[in-house]
This record gives sequence, C-alpha cells and structure tokens, in this order.
Amino acid sequence: MRIVVKVGTSTLAHSTGRLNIRRVEEMCKVLSDLKNSGHEVILVSSGAIGMGVGKLNLKRRPDDIPTKQAAAAVGQCELMYTYDKLFSEYNHTVAQILLTGYDVRNEESHNHFRNTMARLLELDVLPIINENDTVATEELGIGDNDTLAAIVAESVGADLLVLLSDIDGLFTADPRTNPDARLIEEVREIDDKILALGGGKGSSLGTGGMATKLSAAQIAVGAGCDMIITNGADPDILYAIADGEKVGTRFISGGKK
Repeated sequence: MRIVVKVGTSTLAHSTGRLNIRRVEEMCKVLSDLKNSGHEVILVSSGAIGMGVGKLNLKRRPDDIPTKQAAAAVGQCELMYTYDKLFSEYNHTVAQILLTGYDVRNEESHNHFRNTMARLLELDVLPIINENDTVATEELGIGDNDTLAAIVAESVGADLLVLLSDIDGLFTADPRTNPDARLIEEVREIDDKILALGGGKGSSLGTGGMATKLSAAQIAVGAGCDMIITNGADPDILYAIADGEKVGTRFISGGKK
C-alpha cells in the first residue's frame, strides 16, 4: 500500500512542548519496518511550532504571527534533525518538503510537487511533509495538517490516510465529557449528522480538532482513499492497520477514481 501517516503535535510532544522521545523513536521504528515490508510511506508531521515553543521556553503557544513563525523556524530544525537521525538508524533516507496553500492551489506548483513526490518514492525515500509555517499567512496557509495530509494523499494517489491523534476515533459524543459516548468504527457516508460530531479544537499545542479531521475525510474519500482516525499513543497500532485490523474510525471510499 501507499500510506500517508499524519502525526499531530499532541502525539509528538509532551504538554511542555518538548519532544516525546520514546513515542517518536517507536513511531520511526514502526514506519521503517512498514517500509521494509514493502509499503510506501509518506509522513505528514506537525510539531514545528509546538517544539519551537518548548525549545524557546515559551509558556504557551504564541498568538501573534511573528512569534509563531519564529517558533516554527526553530522547531522545524529540531524536528527534521530528529527524524533524519532516527530513520537513518534503520537505513532509510528522508526528505523534507514544506508547503504553503499556494503550492497546492497553483496548478503549476502542484504539478511540480506531484512530480517530486513521485520521484522521491521511486528512489525509496521517505518524504516528510509539513506546512511552511515560517512564511505561511492567512492567505498563503493551508490552515491545519489534517487538511494538508488529505491533500497529500489525494495528490500522490494514496491507498490509505492515517491520522494519528490523541483520541481513539470519531465518537457519538465527546468522550472527554460524555461517558456514554460510543466509538463509531466505520463511516460510509459523511453526511450532516457525521459533520455535526466535529466539535471544537484539539490540544493547546496543536491547531486541529475533529472538525478538521472530518474535512480531511471528505477530501480523502472523494479521491478514492480510505482514511482512519486513531490514537497515536502507541505507534504499534500502525502494524494492526497495515494488517487490515479494525482500528479507530475508518472512512470508507468507493475506491480509486
């Protein structure tokens, strides 16, 4: 399979903004093993701003654009250094691609991105993609990495998109406030009832939430790509997904368009 895995800041980092070393090391090990077994893997990684917040010893995620961009510039360096080091231990080469909204909305730029991705995969490279938060503004930005991951999955013709989050999947209500909330294991139609379950924002360090994940599901499913939302606390869950086991919430597409 060609699998796009999106990992959020809440999965990558502790609440302090500092890297969750044990979890990231395990995730890189599992992704390397999936590549070794023949899968093509693309990683969409959040975390630049969150890790920059930690490294700059800021008390919280900044609200102003210049500080966000400064944190992203610092955090992206640490993020890619970590990925390069860890994947190299398993003999896998990584490539960094930073995108803005212009890169995916402009036809020529989008084609260049597709061609670059195709060649990287031919060369057995593991692409690591993030939004270019150091230059992205409201006009240039994509907004969140759930949407970015879905755009990437659509662009490369992925078979599966996996969103690793801090929640087990889509529930009938917010499980953090409603003990009767039930996990929805499978979604075959993203209708108004499903969209209404979107709720609000996610963790304090990230930008996403269930609403952005449902929006991503619409993009992925529309492109013929299944999507799974699941908890990234234990990266070994990716083995179960690759083996076709029922994990989290799976959004079923009608197949490749």
